[in-house]
Amino acid sequence: MNRVEKKGENISWKVDGMDCANCALTITRYLQKQGMGEVKVNPANGDVLFNKTNDTSDEALKKGISELGYTVVSHADDSVAHDHGHSEGRMNQFLLYFLICLPFTLVLMMHMIPALHFHWLMNPWVQLALCLPVYIIGMKYFGVSAWKSLKHGVPNMNVLVALGATAAFVYSLIGSFISPGTDYLFYETTATIITLVFLGNYMEDVSIASTQRALNKLASKQKVIANMIAFDDQHQEVILPVDNSALKPGDLILIKTGEQVPADCKVISGIASVNEAIITGESMPVTKNPKDKLIGGSLIADGTVKAQVTAEAGHSVLANIIDLVNKAQGDKPPIQHLADRISAIFVPVVIGIAILTFIANYFIISDFTASLMRSIAVLVIACPCAMGLATPAAIAVGLGRAARHGILFRDAKSLEAFKTIRQVVFDKTGTLTTGKFVIDKFHIQDNIITEDELKRIAFSLEKFSNHPIALAIAKDWKSKNEIRWQKIEEIKGQGMKGITATGDVYQAGSFRIAPSLIQDNLHNIYLIKNNQLLGWIDVRDEIRPEAPQVVRYLKNKGIKTWLLSGDSYAKCKKLADMLAIDEVLAEQTPEQKLEKITDLSAVTPTAMVGDGINDAPALAKATLGISMNDASQIALQTASVVLMNNGLKKLPEALGLGRHTLITIKQNLFWAFLYNIIAIPVAAFGLLTPAFGALVMGLSDVVLAINSVRLFVKKVV
Repeated sequence: MNRVEKKGENISWKVDGMDCANCALTITRYLQKQGMGEVKVNPANGDVLFNKTNDTSDEALKKGISELGYTVVSHADDSVAHDHGHSEGRMNQFLLYFLICLPFTLVLMMHMIPALHFHWLMNPWVQLALCLPVYIIGMKYFGVSAWKSLKHGVPNMNVLVALGATAAFVYSLIGSFISPGTDYLFYETTATIITLVFLGNYMEDVSIASTQRALNKLASKQKVIANMIAFDDQHQEVILPVDNSALKPGDLILIKTGEQVPADCKVISGIASVNEAIITGESMPVTKNPKDKLIGGSLIADGTVKAQVTAEAGHSVLANIIDLVNKAQGDKPPIQHLADRISAIFVPVVIGIAILTFIANYFIISDFTASLMRSIAVLVIACPCAMGLATPAAIAVGLGRAARHGILFRDAKSLEAFKTIRQVVFDKTGTLTTGKFVIDKFHIQDNIITEDELKRIAFSLEKFSNHPIALAIAKDWKSKNEIRWQKIEEIKGQGMKGITATGDVYQAGSFRIAPSLIQDNLHNIYLIKNNQLLGWIDVRDEIRPEAPQVVRYLKNKGIKTWLLSGDSYAKCKKLADMLAIDEVLAEQTPEQKLEKITDLSAVTPTAMVGDGINDAPALAKATLGISMNDASQIALQTASVVLMNNGLKKLPEALGLGRHTLITIKQNLFWAFLYNIIAIPVAAFGLLTPAFGALVMGLSDVVLAINSVRLFVKKVV
C-alpha cells in the first residue's frame, strides 16, 4: 500500500550505488532541481534526506534517481541498519564482478612473466578473447554509470575509470589489426584496471561499513520478538510472541531476565535490574520499580516485569536516537565545503590533465604508446572518492561512538563548534545539581493559615509545573483536597499563578513574584494570596557528584566557566565557590539569560548547558546549546547536543569527541588532497603503470576509513 504523499513532508531514503562525493552531488542537484528543500546526501551510508516542498510524487523522484544510475532501496525508517558494507546487492555485486574478472586478468598477465613463455598468449586474438568479458562487465557498471553522470552534467569517478579502460582497449584493438607484435597490445592494462577497481570498490565498502558499526549496533537492537500479553475468551492471560514493530501504545508485554526491552514502556508490576548501556553508555544496572519507564533496546539483567507499551518501535527513544544520528551524519560541517567545491570540478580537471599529459609526453618523448599509458595512469589514479568520503567517514564514527556513549549531536556543525568553545555557561538547578529536591523547611507568616492549608495551596499550584522544585513539593505534599482553579498559568522565571472561581489570586514562586512583600530573597518558594504573603518553603538540593570533576576538566583546558541562574545570588555564589566556577550571574529572567548569552557569544564562542523551559532561548542563542535528556521538550529541541541519562559527566567526552572528530576530518582531507597532488604528477611522469594506479586508487579510500575507525578507540578525554 502506497504512503500518503504530503507536501512539506520530510523524506528519508536509502540509496544504493553511491561511490563518492560526485555521486552525492549528482543526487543533491537533481533533488534541488525538482524543487526539494533541505537536501542532505551522505555517500558513506546511502542516506538521502530532503523536505518535499511540492506535489512531485515519490515514484517520479525515485525514477529520476534511477535514471542517474542509483537505486532507492528502502525508506531509511524501514532499514536503519542498511549501509554500504551490509548492502547485499552492492557488496556482493562488486565481489562477484571481481571474482568473475580475476581469472581472465590473471591469465592475461601471465605473458608479462618472462619465465613462463606462453607463446599462445602472445596472440592478439587470444588476448582480445580474454579481455573482452572483463571489458563488457566493466562497461556494464562503470560505462553505464559514467554515461548517466555525463548526461546529467555531473561526471563521477567512473568516467575516469571508463575512459582509462576504454582508451587502453581501443588502442589494443587497433594494434591487433594494423600493428605487428605485442608492443601495441595492452589488453592486460584494460582488464587489470577494471578488476582492481572492482576490488577497490569492494574494499571501500567493507571499510566504510566499519565506520557505521556503532550505529548498526544500536539499530540491531530495534527489532526483537516481544512477549505480548493477550486474553482469551475466559479472560485468561495468553502470551503471544510478536515482532516488536507490531506493538502499539497500550499493549501489555512480559519481559524476563536476559530479554531485551522490545519498546519504550512503563512497568506495571514486578521489579527488575536493567542494563541501559545501549542508550546511556552506563553498564551499571538500574533498578526499575512499578511506574518506572523502560527504554526500548535496554536489557533486563535480572527480574521479570509486566509493562505497558508507551511508544511504537518507530517512535521509541532508540529509534529517535538513530534517526537523529542518521540526519546528523548527512549534515556537512563548514570544513567540508572546500572539498565539495573541488569534487564538483575534479573529474573534468583530471580529464584535462590527462589530455595535457598525453600531449606533453608525446612532444617530449615522441612515443605515442608511452604517452597514452601515462595519460591513462593519470585517469585511473585520480581519486575524488577520497575527498568526498573524508568528512562522512569521520562523522559516521564520531557520531556513532557518541550515540553509544549517550551523547547525541543534532547536526555535524555541532562537532566542529566544539573546537572553538572558550567558555561554558551552566544553569544551576538540574544541571550542576541533581534537581531532585526534598522539602527542607517551611514557614507560615504570622500564623495566618494552618500548616495543612499552606501545604494544600502549595500542592494545588505546583502540581501544574514541571520545575524540579515544584515536582518535589507536589510529591511530598500531595493532597486529595486540592483547590480547583478557574485559571492556572506558569509565568516563566517567576512561578505559578492560579485564580479561583471567586476571584482569589494565589501565587507560588521566587521572590520576584512580589518583591515589595518580601524582605529577603533567601528562600526557594514564596506563597502569596491576593497580594498578601502567606509563607515560604525551602528545599534542599545536592550537587551532582560529577560536577566538580567536570568544572575542573574545563579549567584545565583553559575554558572559562559561568553560573547563570534565576536563583538567588547567595545560593548561586555558594555553589560557585564550592565548584570553583569563575563567574556568577544570579537572579536572571529568561530574557536576561538570553541577553547575557548573546553578549557572551558575540565576544567568544560560548557553550550553554541547561535543562529547563527558561533555558531554551539561551540554548538556542549560544554558539553551542547542550541539554540533558530529561530536560523540558523545548530545551531538547533547541539544544545542539543532548547528554543522555543526566549525563553532565559526559560533557568532557562530548568536548573531546567534537575536537578529535574534527582532527580526523582534517587528517582525512589532508591525505585526500596530498594523495592527488602527489599521485597525479607521478603518473604523468610515467613512474607507475595504469594497473598499479588502479590498485593505489582503491587503497586510498581504505586509508581514510582506517584513520576514521581509529576514533572508536582513540582516547578523547
